[in-house]
Amino acid sequence: MAGDPSVKLLKFADDTTVIGLIRDGDKSAYRQEVEQLALWCGQNNLELNKLKTVEMTVDFGRSPPTLPTLTILNSTVSAVETFRFLGSTITQDLKN
Repeated sequence: MAGDPSVKLLKFADDTTVIGLIRDGDKSAYRQEVEQLALWCGQNNLELNKLKTVEMTVDFGRSPPTLPTLTILNSTVSAVETFRFLGSTITQDLKN
């Protein structure tokens, strides 16, 4: 995992966060890393919590692209505007 330098895995206890840099609309490295994480979890008898799994896009462009819905193991991942990360709330504008 974490083969592409534009994708980072942050791990703490039983929480894992995938951060991917998408340039020019090319989301392939990010999506591939998410798929690899899901496969690794399955191979190591770990289960992703589908209720806690979310995706948030941060884009400061004038007209951010609309990305297709992310699915992991045939489950749709909710797109959110904020999420909790190690006790802090992260927002799409990275201000609050």
